[in-house]
Amino acid sequence: MNDTITAISTSLGVGAISIIRVSGKDAIEIVNSITYKKRIDNVKTNTINYDKIIYNNEVIDEVLISVMKSPNTYTGEDIVEINCHGGIAVTNKILQILLESGCRLANPGEFTERRFINGKIDILQAEGIMDLINSKNEITRKMAINQVDGKVSKMIKDIRDNDFAQILSNINVNIDYPEYEDIEVITINDIKVKLNELEEKIHKIIEESKNAKIIKEGITTAIIGRPNVGKSSLLNKLIKEDKAIVTDIEGTTRDIVEGSINIDGLTLNIIDTAGIRETEDIIESIGVKKSLDLIDKSDLILFVLNNNEEITEEEKILISKLSTVNHIIILNKVDLERKINLNDINEEVISLSITNDIGIEELLKRIKQLFNLEKFELKDPTYLTNARSLSILTDVLKSIEDVKQAIESNIPIDMIEIDIKKIWNLLGNITGENYEEELIDQLFSRFCLGK
Repeated sequence: MNDTITAISTSLGVGAISIIRVSGKDAIEIVNSITYKKRIDNVKTNTINYDKIIYNNEVIDEVLISVMKSPNTYTGEDIVEINCHGGIAVTNKILQILLESGCRLANPGEFTERRFINGKIDILQAEGIMDLINSKNEITRKMAINQVDGKVSKMIKDIRDNDFAQILSNINVNIDYPEYEDIEVITINDIKVKLNELEEKIHKIIEESKNAKIIKEGITTAIIGRPNVGKSSLLNKLIKEDKAIVTDIEGTTRDIVEGSINIDGLTLNIIDTAGIRETEDIIESIGVKKSLDLIDKSDLILFVLNNNEEITEEEKILISKLSTVNHIIILNKVDLERKINLNDINEEVISLSITNDIGIEELLKRIKQLFNLEKFELKDPTYLTNARSLSILTDVLKSIEDVKQAIESNIPIDMIEIDIKKIWNLLGNITGENYEEELIDQLFSRFCLGK
């Protein structure tokens, strides 16, 4: 934190401008020392100033220099941003000069890490910045900006600092000052009622956030079925690219082929799998095993059947296994004579003819309905969207259940207070009120150098 750090904050390459960011207690002094006019140490904060970068009496570039003085900056420290002409040589040269003049090259995410350490943001907001950078559609952008703005943090802090803190303070007052008649006496029943309310609220956040996590990361969609039912053709049709090899030879697809599409803000990460069948081919059998493993790991299964063939016993068994996962049964090749018995399927199917462009729009509409996308888009997207936070909140639910069981077992109130304090601490882990250095290192190491 005592070092003055620097890094290139824009993509390195040919372009109109590049930005080199400098942050730290000596940021203004160091940049001032390499300018022609040597006056940026006296300029007002939040101003942009024309100057030249000079090194060994040589003009390196004409630049615009943004000066932002602490504490009202991104990191909370003095920040200087040098806007130079875009280009690899000139950008690297200015970075080299800064490093030779007293700066240290920033670690990945170190600017944002300093922002967190200086109390400008909490962990949820830092994760939101990463999500905003990586957002691939409009919904994920909205979710990320709500997290950056602190709306998600406020939701968690309200539960922690209002609801659980109130329970803890009332218990402590009752234990420490039993002689006062004018204090609110909190009973075991009062705690149970409050815990039930909080359990319902947290459960709702988790369930809604699961959908948000899927929309943020995309829906892992596996195309499953026997050989030659049209799996690879379906992948190619959906991603509008001839990525998977399509032939009439069974077992052509032996390994996983992947592609992505975006439908109205929803990303589908589609996986074409090896055709499921008994085979003595070692390589093909490995592909078949991968296909079966994906059934439990995917968010959505597109199970493809051939309208022109009778359903097999193996397919009937696979359909029964799909009852516990999100799935859509697809009846392909409906342009051919029907030989399959729909009574053997006993559920709604989507009829397709991939070669004749029949049914694709209906399939995409069904996917949106299955994941409730229309309803989701109408809401204010204020959700937890990362596995870390959701895992902690799941632990909170389990701890609430433990407290309720302790109450039923007539455990003394002072022991119950310890368990509620544990929940309070868990909620603090989500926002970073409590944190470990290892967590911080892992989080910010995922950022790019200039952020």
